[in-house]
Amino acid sequence: MVRRYFGTDGIRGRANGVITPDLALRVGQAAGLIFRRGEHRHRVLIGKDTRLSGYMIETALVAGFTSVGMDVLLTGPMPTPAVGMLTRSMRADLGVMISASHNPYDDNGIKLFGPDGYKLSDEVEHKIEALIDADLVKKLAKSADLGRAKRIDGVQDRYIEFAKRTLPKNLSLGGLRIVVDCAHGAGYRVAPEALRELDAEVIAIGVEPDGFNINRECGSTEPAALCQKVKEMRADIGIALDGDGDRVIIVDERGRVVDGDQVLAVIAESWQADGLLAKPGIVATVMSNFGLERYLQGLGITLARTPVGDRYVLEHMREHGFNVGGEPSGHIILTDHTTTGDGLLAALQVLAVTQRRNEPVSKVCHRFDPLPQVLKNVRYKSGKPLENAKVRSAIKDAEQRLNGQGRLIVRPSGTEPVIRVMGEGDDKGLIEEVVDGIVDALNQAAA
Repeated sequence: MVRRYFGTDGIRGRANGVITPDLALRVGQAAGLIFRRGEHRHRVLIGKDTRLSGYMIETALVAGFTSVGMDVLLTGPMPTPAVGMLTRSMRADLGVMISASHNPYDDNGIKLFGPDGYKLSDEVEHKIEALIDADLVKKLAKSADLGRAKRIDGVQDRYIEFAKRTLPKNLSLGGLRIVVDCAHGAGYRVAPEALRELDAEVIAIGVEPDGFNINRECGSTEPAALCQKVKEMRADIGIALDGDGDRVIIVDERGRVVDGDQVLAVIAESWQADGLLAKPGIVATVMSNFGLERYLQGLGITLARTPVGDRYVLEHMREHGFNVGGEPSGHIILTDHTTTGDGLLAALQVLAVTQRRNEPVSKVCHRFDPLPQVLKNVRYKSGKPLENAKVRSAIKDAEQRLNGQGRLIVRPSGTEPVIRVMGEGDDKGLIEEVVDGIVDALNQAAA
């Protein structure tokens, strides 16, 4: 079935362009009707990041949910993983996160969680889509059955306590100087506070949201400011979250970026040693470096690969019983603790290993030497550039030149009009040549 609204991570697009108040209201009504099961008072929990448009979308969602008889609990700015956790722990029937994650401020999105705290299945999203476009007037609640809405206090403290409990009780971060960059986003209060309560010395940046500056020259997608601050403050580690707090990038004490593949290696090795791996393997995507796979093989740990997107990683984890998975972008999923990627929890795992080993982060987080990998993005306005004959020819030529000596992945982004071209292999010069050839063909097709 063709999906009109939902992409790989909820509904996302330009605020007041794609994500309008009317759409948000109809999403609230449709999702509310799908999750009205039984005779109890139904509740939906709504969190958001710090975008200006969050006020507009939140209000419209409240109107939609209350109009079909659901009560609404509003948390204010909270990380996406906190919404998943709170939906489950507060016995809500549905959870909603208003965020466009790492996108600029003028985008926004709506992510939905079931009562188990997990993002919705394709099947449920299809049902919601069908209702969004339907005439729902006769399905609205009677006047006496309308829902109520209220803001709830203490949820930030609940999430901080939850995050701290993922570490051993006797583990302290005392003696560590940490720079944390919260991307002026959803984690701007909870992340620094959690680290302080674990006795770390915390320098917080990206904690002054104004509705417009989320992810702007900060956070996990633009870590240059964090790298500089780590060196300036002579910190032991830098931690960069993205706008909704579900991914993390680490910076070592030398100001060098550590990607999600190295973080996966650190956690996998540590959990294997502690007997915490549910199976002798982890899950990653086709974008993870082959160096990670080689390293894990040496430890007797397998690496299962999925299509790009944390939802596919999580689906494979749940279906096959893995409890560690993630992406190079820093989506790290630890299903013993959470139902989605959680940047703060992943960072805490790295910090725990750093403290136990009493080694610098540059050593702890350099588990393997990555193979040369070239990733380039081509933005397009319309059409399907990948179906262009010259583009398909360029891809075929590139695969023949690699001849099994590397990996090539060409795919559309699931969240924006971008084609991503990734090449990987031992011969960096060859990889750059084949990637550039495909990029040139895509640029011509997209012109």
